[in-house]
Amino acid sequence: MPSVRPITPTEHREHLATLPSASFLQTPGWAKVKSEWRSESIGFFDDPGTLQGVALVLYRKLPKLNRFLAYLPEGPVLDWDTDRLADWLAPMVAHLKEQGAFAVRIGPPVVTRRWTTAQVKEGIADPEVRLLSQVPPTERSPIGARVTAQLHELGWRHQGVEGGFAAGQPQFVFQVPLRHVDGPDAGAQRTEDEVLKGMNQLWRRNIKKAAKEGVEVTVGGREDLKAFHELYVHTAERDHFTPRPLRYFETMYDALTEDVEVPGDRFKLWLARHDGDLVAATIAIRVGEHAWYSYGASSTEKREVRGSNAVQWAMIRDAIEAGAAVYDLRGITETLDSDDAHVGLIQFKVGTGGEAVEYAGEWDLPINRPLYKAFQLYLQRRG
Repeated sequence: MPSVRPITPTEHREHLATLPSASFLQTPGWAKVKSEWRSESIGFFDDPGTLQGVALVLYRKLPKLNRFLAYLPEGPVLDWDTDRLADWLAPMVAHLKEQGAFAVRIGPPVVTRRWTTAQVKEGIADPEVRLLSQVPPTERSPIGARVTAQLHELGWRHQGVEGGFAAGQPQFVFQVPLRHVDGPDAGAQRTEDEVLKGMNQLWRRNIKKAAKEGVEVTVGGREDLKAFHELYVHTAERDHFTPRPLRYFETMYDALTEDVEVPGDRFKLWLARHDGDLVAATIAIRVGEHAWYSYGASSTEKREVRGSNAVQWAMIRDAIEAGAAVYDLRGITETLDSDDAHVGLIQFKVGTGGEAVEYAGEWDLPINRPLYKAFQLYLQRRG
């Protein structure tokens, strides 16, 4: 029978290095970023004892009780293309229960549906369409369907959310494929010109305008995080969200930089300046063939020089040069209602010419049902 047991961060890191990619939330370095949670690296071993999968587990403590929610964000990192998920999940749950877990939350990194840019734009323009799920997708993944069916059968509960963002990791994201999917060039890297031609006219015009205005995009170091953070706080005040402290980004920089042999392979800080003024700044993360736009900030002044478009284009070009298969702009809401405040974010991302992608989402398995119910009530009271 397959088994699950703790492994060292080095074993965890070495296994990830054998894979095309994995979520950065499943790297050993992410445990240091989430230092307020107890963490553990676990390995999934087959009958002969060969390591077949890994996971980073974050243990969230219940107030006043020595019991935990075991959270595997965008994990575990397994071969999900199987009809025997129970063979892996059952020993995992048994191990986490021994560690004091009253419930387990996972986020299978499995795509379920995809929509083209054209479909998303048509959905926004159609007054009868309010949600992305109302638009027939271009692709339904048989692997995704098989995974969700098995999780339902095994008693896992999908943590769906209506319209807005989920409390955990986003179920809907927007991605730009950086390799040809079909045709004679299937699997080959797309060129910068090919990706640029896939963008809408406004994006291409804004990228060109930023270059004409003299916007300079550079990669910053740890010492530049303070300037990024000041602009990020300014953005938070303007866009009405709660900013993370500077220390969070310093910890992220240190932890993810230490996680790889070549500094800059995992975490990059990008800075767009115009006449010496910082007009946009972003954080990019890459694990193997997957590149993410993680955090962004922009100034209210000088928006006309299009620093945000310039810095995004610099990150996309860097991802192409690194041989990445996908550039991931992270979360979008499911709403396509043109009156919804979130739709502007979708329209910005749609301009890149990529595709909307739905993942399997997050799933809970209650181990101790009364404690799980109490935990849900606690979260609801916190708002």
